[in-house]
Amino acid sequence: MKQITYLPQIARIVAAVVLGVVSISNAFAGGPVDAAEARNQEVWREAITQTEVPAQGCFHASYPSLAWNKVECVVAPNVPYRPPSGRISQTVGDGDDYASQVTSGLITKTVGSFAKVKGVKTESGLLGANDYSLQLNSNFMTTAACHHHSSCLSWEQFVYASDHETAFMQYWLIGYGDTCPNGWTSNSGSCYKNSAAVSAPSEPISELAHLKISGNAVLNKRDTLTFTTATEAYSTTGNDSVVDLATAWQASEFNIFGDGDGSSANFNKGSVVRVRIALTDGSTTAPTCAVNAGTTAETNNLKLRTCVTGSATMPWIAFTESN
Repeated sequence: MKQITYLPQIARIVAAVVLGVVSISNAFAGGPVDAAEARNQEVWREAITQTEVPAQGCFHASYPSLAWNKVECVVAPNVPYRPPSGRISQTVGDGDDYASQVTSGLITKTVGSFAKVKGVKTESGLLGANDYSLQLNSNFMTTAACHHHSSCLSWEQFVYASDHETAFMQYWLIGYGDTCPNGWTSNSGSCYKNSAAVSAPSEPISELAHLKISGNAVLNKRDTLTFTTATEAYSTTGNDSVVDLATAWQASEFNIFGDGDGSSANFNKGSVVRVRIALTDGSTTAPTCAVNAGTTAETNNLKLRTCVTGSATMPWIAFTESN
């Protein structure tokens, strides 16, 4: 297994994280994680999402190392994570969601995380307990990927599918027509395809506060997904030219939803989740909390509360959802 270490980057990355300069432990502490160790792990999660993978393919890293190890990619599930149906939803999803929208320029990176998780005891989806997806979704875009189909919109999703134990990117050409380009799957007049997937174990809902997805787009190069748990990180890449995300990325939705095909993630009563979406757009200007700007058909059974914004090195929005 090939190992690549970025020694020149490590000090800069760790020093730049929001939580401040904290020394990362060289070994795991036995027993329950204490406050200092939990802080070290959070610093590592921030740092590893800022550590670029060295090439195309799939990679894995373990706390406290910032070295990406190349692993074999796997095939993503042939499940559509569809655009909204147009129905009016009373809970989060199917279009009813906040998105972090830039006021000018383009997004090159977005990090979605859960700043607070309270009262969450159970979650169930179509396939039972702990069946959900984490999705970081772009806005609908007009790009060259549509090949001059006048009604077509391109769209990209960064997905962790818990029951399928994978993380991957799903690409869409919405409204392209029933005859899709070679390698794409037809779905109700639209077309979709997946990137290579990286294996990532199913995480119980009790770990939600530690889960994070980062999506990155580089013009004429590659898009990168990084999924982190408390002490593990998984990454996969794909060509940006599939839907030309880097040319038109202006808003990002992130949340926990059902695991594909318009399904729902259902939480126990009394669940409170605070979502945070931070982005890089070349400025420190706070983004906009775009209302009803969700771009996926999947849902959960929580209701949206107030959304706030903040300016920083990575400007952000944050909002609470609860039942």
